[in-house]
Amino acid sequence: MHYESDILAPGLDVVFCGMNPAATAAADGHNFSNRSNRFWPVLHLAGFTETQLRPEEERRLLDYGCGITAVVARPTRMASDVSTEEFRYARAEFEAKMRRYAPRAIGFLGKRALAAMTGVSRIPWGRYAPGFADTTAWVLPNPSGLNRGFTLDDLTRAYAELRCALTDNATTATTG
Repeated sequence: MHYESDILAPGLDVVFCGMNPAATAAADGHNFSNRSNRFWPVLHLAGFTETQLRPEEERRLLDYGCGITAVVARPTRMASDVSTEEFRYARAEFEAKMRRYAPRAIGFLGKRALAAMTGVSRIPWGRYAPGFADTTAWVLPNPSGLNRGFTLDDLTRAYAELRCALTDNATTATTG
């Protein structure tokens, strides 16, 4: 089975950007396929999708103006298997990809990849004011089941904040 981690189209509202694909995703052929990963329920609960999608329905995200990518394309068992240097090396290609697809926002899932690429060690949660690749950037908690520092409610609130900002900006753009 061929695994393509990118679910992208030009001009999406948001591209959710992981650090790199999980080995389980590569084996299953779908992003966020580990049963402990909370990505799909969080997207639904935060209002990005009308129903909770399953990993095998990931391409339907495009219908909701959402996409998926990763900074580093190499699947690993643990995200910690990707070095800071690998993130730095991947920046140019990743940045070019984001400029090419030009989403309204990039939602980084966790701080590590963005911190490594920018050299900024203290990155806050929420909107990342400098942006990235001429695009609004948000730093969201990683929905991995291994990330127990955030409850489902915490994740949902963080992702809903991004969704509301996108909705507010779209309303302002059409009425402004």
